[in-house]
Amino acid sequence: MRHLKLGVSRRALGLAAGAFATISVLGFGSAATAQDAAIDPDATIQAAIAYGLSGTFDPLNASGAVTLAANWHIFEGLVDLDPVTREPYAALAAEMPSSEDGLSYEITLRDGAVFHDGSKVTADDVVFSFERVLDPDSQSLFRSFVSFIDTVEAVDEDTVRITTKFPFSLFNERLGSVKIVPRALAEDNAESFGQQPVGTGPYKLISAVPEAEILFERFNDYTGPRPAQAKDMVWNLISDPTARVNALTSGTVMAIEDVPYIDADAVAATETLESAQSFGLLFAMFNTEAEPFDDVRVRQAFLYALDMDKIIGTGMLGNAEAATSFLPSTHPNYHEASTVYSHNPERARELLAEAGVPELDITLMSTDHGWVRDVAPMIQESLDEVGFNVTLDIGQSGGQYGKVDAGEMQVMIAPGDPSVFGNDPDILMQWWYGDNIWPTTRYRWAGSDEYAQLTTILGEALELEGNAQQEKWNEAFDLLSENVPLYPLFHRQLPTAWNADELVGFQPVPTTGLSFLDVGVAE
Repeated sequence: MRHLKLGVSRRALGLAAGAFATISVLGFGSAATAQDAAIDPDATIQAAIAYGLSGTFDPLNASGAVTLAANWHIFEGLVDLDPVTREPYAALAAEMPSSEDGLSYEITLRDGAVFHDGSKVTADDVVFSFERVLDPDSQSLFRSFVSFIDTVEAVDEDTVRITTKFPFSLFNERLGSVKIVPRALAEDNAESFGQQPVGTGPYKLISAVPEAEILFERFNDYTGPRPAQAKDMVWNLISDPTARVNALTSGTVMAIEDVPYIDADAVAATETLESAQSFGLLFAMFNTEAEPFDDVRVRQAFLYALDMDKIIGTGMLGNAEAATSFLPSTHPNYHEASTVYSHNPERARELLAEAGVPELDITLMSTDHGWVRDVAPMIQESLDEVGFNVTLDIGQSGGQYGKVDAGEMQVMIAPGDPSVFGNDPDILMQWWYGDNIWPTTRYRWAGSDEYAQLTTILGEALELEGNAQQEKWNEAFDLLSENVPLYPLFHRQLPTAWNADELVGFQPVPTTGLSFLDVGVAE
């Protein structure tokens, strides 16, 4: 019998200090695993990933679930966030950066660092990597994450100086938003680089076939703190949940992400399974420029109508936490919002009546992710009971967002999890509420006075620290809860399962993806 993790794990202790709390699934079995076993350096790690491969690997704009997880192993920043604990550690930097004045940081590269093509990592590569993200013309997804940076310059071949616009309390947590790439290759052919990336991480990408597999090989010249513990890795891209479970229980793979909730007990009977409370959420997004959702009362009525106990209990089998703020209650920066949308159909009807639409027809768009598809009819049922006459439109994510960007949306429910980029409240809010496509083209709130107020609050928070910064973020959470242009319905738990007799050092991550940093295969 394989093992179900019980009690407080080492991962839970680490997360309690700096990120999300771990919820261990209850059950039977010994907690003894292969963690103390000798590692076979010639072994292959076999894993099953829940999503298909799309988009570029180039860290300038890589945002797909698969490419981001792959890039944890391929690329490094000067400082990176541990995928499990979400704590920063020195990666390409020789040591954690510090500053005497809070504005200027001199950072030395670690000794012997080379790219996968054998070329030496230089300060020029670092400057190039930051400047191309900061360049507005590059349209990098991560530009807003490092907007606090003023200049990046080479001091000598192995040292860079980063100067910030103001003292920034999250400096080390944000440096990993920029991965260091070889200037010669990325500048020569950006498209080719995005398909065959070259980094400094412990694994090299060998090949990537959409809907099939990604192959990695140990980078033997790696000089960093997290050398590869296996000779190579095969990531099988298995979007079908039943096939993914079968791959694990048959021994074809050693770990899978996104265990279907309905299969959790059966999987836990033979494998180690752990479910982590994540930031990952289901949100409702409204077209705030078009009737009826241009009226905030209608948006609020939508949320008050939802029977979250039923939606989570039946649709998610209890594997989620109803939103009481933008952040889940396990997040270290959690603050209960000024408005919490508990199930209140009477209040929903009152708000619709006040808005002059006691009954109305709406089309509710939804993505076709399995668990989203499961809860969509329950959301429809709750809405129908208070006066919304709902037509469901469930479709593939890319097609649905195509309609959203064309202005064809009234309201949409969809999943999201920007915590793959970082865990601080600003980075999580900037993803959906920053100066980007979301407020301008999707929920169309960017022209409102409330959006201007939110932007001011977030800008002020960046220049603060400690309690003052938290209080400013609390203002943002409250404003979002009252205006709900895009707002979480619940934050879900992420069940991950693995063969603890084979994998040594494996721990699940509280976000999309699997990490095999410091993970090996038992002899």
